[in-house]
Amino acid sequence: MKAWLTTLPKVELHLHIEGSLEPELMFALAARNAVELPYASVEEVRAAYDFSDLQSFLDLYYQGMAVLRTADDFFDLAMDYFRRAQAEGVVHVELSFDPQAHLARGIELGVQFEGLTRAMRQAEREWGLSTALIMSFLRDRSAAEAMEVLERASPYLELLDAVGLDSAEQGNPPGKFVEVFARARLLGLPRVAHAGEEGPPAYIREALDLLEVCRIDHGVRCLEDPELVARLRDERVPLTVCPLSNVRLKVVERMHDHPLPRLLDAGLVLTLNSDDPAYFGGGVLDNYLACHDAFGWSKETFAVLAENAIQAAFMSEARRKELRERLNACR
Repeated sequence: MKAWLTTLPKVELHLHIEGSLEPELMFALAARNAVELPYASVEEVRAAYDFSDLQSFLDLYYQGMAVLRTADDFFDLAMDYFRRAQAEGVVHVELSFDPQAHLARGIELGVQFEGLTRAMRQAEREWGLSTALIMSFLRDRSAAEAMEVLERASPYLELLDAVGLDSAEQGNPPGKFVEVFARARLLGLPRVAHAGEEGPPAYIREALDLLEVCRIDHGVRCLEDPELVARLRDERVPLTVCPLSNVRLKVVERMHDHPLPRLLDAGLVLTLNSDDPAYFGGGVLDNYLACHDAFGWSKETFAVLAENAIQAAFMSEARRKELRERLNACR
């Protein structure tokens, strides 16, 4: 099954590129940029990956990204993940990045865009890997700041495929950013948002109704609201579920407790993703394998999940057709 899941053409819709920063690269970039880390070794960093909740992870996540200073750093970060992903049968990656976290450190938007988009072009040339770029706003910062970042990104809009909403969910409802997302809509940008990971099902409704998103990132708490489940099913709203992340952040205690089988039985449009693979136990293939080990799903179930991701992705129709044909050849 592992061999088949590796060859299955997989699409990743929910990846925070800063969360792909492996400790080895973290130390290499720290040395390059003379950044002092609060860890003595790679092993000490990995030992810190015992998270109690989302916030405990975010504290380390923001600390780690301090090593990203130059366009070359962002290029190396993205290429390091693309290299691993394509080796595991990933054919399309949609990478989110958090510009505010870098702007706060004095790293200009142009530096971020240059490094990431250079890596995206290189990955396509080298491996035929298609990509999309999502600029995410930090929900635990002000809506005014998010709006300012959106306006500052105006020279780079043609490089963006969507905007998103991430970071600490508790106490930061989607409705806080209604004007920012309305502006993004006027600019012609598709919209996605984290909702229903630690936050309540009401946040999923807000993301749909107020932000007019086309996908929900996570969304696992929708099961607490049967009417919402029916709506998500009837409107075919994709959920970008990240099972290993949910275990690491104590959304569920273990994989066998994950609501994925119930979400599947409810007829929802599910996709499997890694979220922050360096911190949560691996990439997309690891998440597929963990689901196979926990739930014993058939090849056809995984093929349906892969097809859902192809359908929900930000890609050209020609690329979508090509990937569907490759997927059907695996069935």
